[in-house]
Amino acid sequence: MTQYQDYKAIGCAECTKGAGLGFDFTMAFQPIVNTTTREVFAQEALVRGMNEEPAGEILGRINDENRYRFDQACRVKAVQLGAKLNIKSFVSINFLPNAVYRPELCIRTTLEAAETFGFPIDRIIFEITEGEKIKDHVHLREIIQYYRQQGFLTAIDDFGAGYSGLNLLAEFQTDLVKLDMGLIRHIDQNKGRQAIVKGIIQVCKELDIKVIAEGVETYEELSILKSFGIELFQGYYFAKPKFQGLATLSNP
Repeated sequence: MTQYQDYKAIGCAECTKGAGLGFDFTMAFQPIVNTTTREVFAQEALVRGMNEEPAGEILGRINDENRYRFDQACRVKAVQLGAKLNIKSFVSINFLPNAVYRPELCIRTTLEAAETFGFPIDRIIFEITEGEKIKDHVHLREIIQYYRQQGFLTAIDDFGAGYSGLNLLAEFQTDLVKLDMGLIRHIDQNKGRQAIVKGIIQVCKELDIKVIAEGVETYEELSILKSFGIELFQGYYFAKPKFQGLATLSNP
């Protein structure tokens, strides 16, 4: 199990100020839409610089020395902004599985933030980023189990783009799976991607996992995915991320 040199309890006040990272950051929000109910299912919190720098510029500063502090700060900032913006849907927060040392300790900051800022914990989703190679699968299973016991929903982000694919689903049954935009792009014109996505949908149905298609940009992509039975969507077709705010849907 990996231990980090800066691992210690971090409070809300410290996290909102950057948790001693040496740089500060904030969040943009992008909606996840339920096209059946025509409502926003969730708002995903996406890292941005204080001057709207893209996520890559911030994530490029993360290393083994500050990974835990950054992960904790992300949670607090997402909850704080979610409460400030009066978000009524779920708030979806990406977390770095390799940053979580002991889930019962690491989650304390999130619980403290939810209480401090008045945001219900049953409206928080934690997304596992599949793009980060997981060092300890047993540990990640414990994290997911513990988070679900505490009332949080869990999701696998960028599914189909990372290191594990279906093997990850075999080991970790989360509440949600987000299909990577690489599978979604021009899917209406690609029989191979259609077959793969339909297969994933069938597996998720048998495991009682909801599927989200992310990165949807065109009506044609949306239409064929809806015909497969998907209800939850995210992408520029609906709205681009809104810096420190909530976007207006282009196609609700």
